[in-house]
Amino acid sequence: MLMLDANILIRAVLGSRVMGLPRKFARQVEFMAPDIAFLETREHLPGILEARKIPVAPAMATLDLLTQLVQTVETETYASFETVARQRIDKRDEDDWPVLAAALALGCPIWTEDTDFFGCGVVTWTTDRVELFLAKAAEREA
Repeated sequence: MLMLDANILIRAVLGSRVMGLPRKFARQVEFMAPDIAFLETREHLPGILEARKIPVAPAMATLDLLTQLVQTVETETYASFETVARQRIDKRDEDDWPVLAAALALGCPIWTEDTDFFGCGVVTWTTDRVELFLAKAAEREA
């Protein structure tokens, strides 16, 4: 299992490398994101797309495709970890607590580009290194 932060969801829509990893490893690794990460992505993506002069409709269709590769973790699954997640991410970006809480609830690492997660007590992977984790996980599944 691997928990995705909203910035990874956005990167998956904007570029091919990030989207390619869930496609490549979907059979060996469960990709997950808290429900709020998908909501946050849907909220912020149109503005990002407009600023980059990228057509909104095809990009949102790509996000819809991503929801087939990334499982949604409902609030009920991670809500009991809210307090500890907020404590661990305190003074950084408290809005990121659902990603941390979901990772704690499911006992899995986080894929993010957000340095606010570093030092939170959960393994974090950045895009330039996550393929190491994914390849190892795929190897265990083989």
